Amino acid sequence: MPTLDWAGKNLALEAVKNIPHRLLQFVPEESCGQDENLIVQGDNLVALKALLPFYRGRVRCVYIDPPYNTHSAFEHYDDNFEHAEWLSMMYPRLELLRDFLSDDGAIFISVNFRDEYHHLRCICDEIFGVKNYVGTLTWESLTQPTNSGRAKFGLQIKTEPILCYRNNAAENIFELTPVTKTKNYPHKGKFGSCRFEVIEKSDAGTFSRPTMKFKILGRYPREGKRWQIGEKTARQLEAAGRVEIVDGIVKRAIYPEDEADKIIYKPFGSHLKAEDVGTAQSGKEILNSIMGEAIGFDTVKPPALIEELLRHLDKNSLVLDAFAGSGTSAHAVINLNAADGGARKFILIEEKNYCRTITAERVRRVGGSFKYFTLGEKLFDEAGALNPAISLEQLAAYIWFKSTGRAFETGKTLPLIGIDKGAAYYLLDGELTRKILETLPPHAGEKKIFASSCRVSEEFLREQGIIFYQTPKKIKA
Repeated sequence: MPTLDWAGKNLALEAVKNIPHRLLQFVPEESCGQDENLIVQGDNLVALKALLPFYRGRVRCVYIDPPYNTHSAFEHYDDNFEHAEWLSMMYPRLELLRDFLSDDGAIFISVNFRDEYHHLRCICDEIFGVKNYVGTLTWESLTQPTNSGRAKFGLQIKTEPILCYRNNAAENIFELTPVTKTKNYPHKGKFGSCRFEVIEKSDAGTFSRPTMKFKILGRYPREGKRWQIGEKTARQLEAAGRVEIVDGIVKRAIYPEDEADKIIYKPFGSHLKAEDVGTAQSGKEILNSIMGEAIGFDTVKPPALIEELLRHLDKNSLVLDAFAGSGTSAHAVINLNAADGGARKFILIEEKNYCRTITAERVRRVGGSFKYFTLGEKLFDEAGALNPAISLEQLAAYIWFKSTGRAFETGKTLPLIGIDKGAAYYLLDGELTRKILETLPPHAGEKKIFASSCRVSEEFLREQGIIFYQTPKKIKA
């Protein structure tokens, strides 16, 4: 598979490893309610690594709207990178986002055609795998022409691509919406109201099938035609009275009862029309209306666009947006849950200061609830000492993630962290003694116990199938 190379790629490949794990600092005064939704203010690369021990493999949908690298300076962010800088920024973030996806998860990435789309395809093929490329959707982001200056004489691009990859090619990730419209049965057949369906098709070229030119109701197909049903099916339909001659043509009669249990689904189309999901201009107008004033975002996704992507995934999906901007993804989750009774949750990450004043405020105003976090201190200092601010649950999550590669389930009753591949993991708030061992939840297999110190002999530990790990030096990355 071809790969893309650029100056600094080696550093980008190592970036995730070099980012220290940090604590997330809860900010109650910026939070709204006690929901499971999260808004995190901070560098998204650092924030993603901080969240990974809790959410790896649990996110059904990632949607991101990163800088397009249009070499412009907007009021709220700079969109002017060298290509190599942009790629080095995106690569490690996409690597981490891949690790958040569940087996049946999907990632949607908005970009534009002109600047980085072709580069993005290359690195996504490398990170997610070519076989996991679902396709490129197109969104009609503009409907009004540009009639000023030289731009009106150029090619005016009205659509933007949205790249889609899945985490696992073996999983069917999309769900379709049933169509509830009523079918018409305008004709009268032998058994009442029906509709007639032509059962002929062209017999030219590769469509030719000499064996499909038998008689039905005493008639062969018309010149240049052949039947599109086999002779066995034809005889069954004749016997059931389900074929008739209509205007000189043999047709199949279909009655309402024939389709009573047949569900018709609306397809997930790859072209998203402005009339259905809105434009960048309508997205801007919606945002300004919510905030009560123009707030300087010139390129805003309309909520209906994100809703159309999310409605094809499970109603209980966890949605992650690591370039949250004005909070459109959360707005879409809230709208869609209200419309279909879903229980979707969201995680937003935004670095800029407007995370408080715009992102969180918008979510609050459209009826959302969330817990607000900022990036806290490192788990370990430069000397490897454990940060005293870390809670036992945060340490348990880190230990579990580093040991098993799996997300930690919050709310567990410690000291038992969990069981993986037959081994039980325990975390003690203090030292390991024989007396403490007697109080631990029992486990028949191997036990891995993390504690600040151990006052039990190595011989006894071996006899009991226990492996002791001293915190923090035995758990530091």
